[in-house]
Amino acid sequence: MCYDDSARPPLPPVRGGASNHGDVKLTSADGTEVDAYFAHPDAPSNGAMIVLPDVRGLHDFYKELARRFAEVGMHSIAIDYFGRTADTSDRGEDFPFREHVEKMHPRSVTEDVGAAAQWLRSLPGVDVASVFTVGFCMGGALSWGQSASGYDLKGCIGFYGVPSRVADRIPRMHAPLLILAAGQDFTPVDEVEKFAADVSAAGVEAELHVYPDAPHSYFDRTFGDHEEACADSWRRILDFVDRHAT
Repeated sequence: MCYDDSARPPLPPVRGGASNHGDVKLTSADGTEVDAYFAHPDAPSNGAMIVLPDVRGLHDFYKELARRFAEVGMHSIAIDYFGRTADTSDRGEDFPFREHVEKMHPRSVTEDVGAAAQWLRSLPGVDVASVFTVGFCMGGALSWGQSASGYDLKGCIGFYGVPSRVADRIPRMHAPLLILAAGQDFTPVDEVEKFAADVSAAGVEAELHVYPDAPHSYFDRTFGDHEEACADSWRRILDFVDRHAT
């Protein structure tokens, strides 16, 4: 498990209003209803972020994170993975996520991301031209994999993902990657470095930054020892978005 219920996303460096937020249902390509949580910036924006959670799915950490992205000026939507197998939307710490993760298929996640992108681009009165993804742990690798989705994404950001889960997608990748790795994670740094090098060799930008002293799930404002890594991660995300937005 990546984040427990006490975890909170770090605050971004620049914050605006995000008063419009809440739950929404998406319809995926196979007809499945997918739980999601949206947040809109108060100021006009043509940028958007799709948030891919960790193995627990759509729990409160990611709902708050969607609001944080709206506060920096991006229409945001965090999606759940388990609409096909779970009969409840409760993703609390007692949710038996492992049995549902075992039933997941990457194709279904990609379809759900497509539903989120379509929803963002169909917002009335909003011209969403630049859509990005960001994910954490399992969602980090799933986010990198969306580079091969064909949804005209502008960039795919992942925290502490496992590269082997998406290495087979490298030949089909198009959108640039931002790879944020923890030096004290269970995934060896050299595996992440090789992944970044392989993506670059395939002709796709892969920006890698390793935080040598940071553990898995360091992007959490309750981790006082890692405030600098959290702040730097926010800066790198916003810089990546600025450089690749239309």
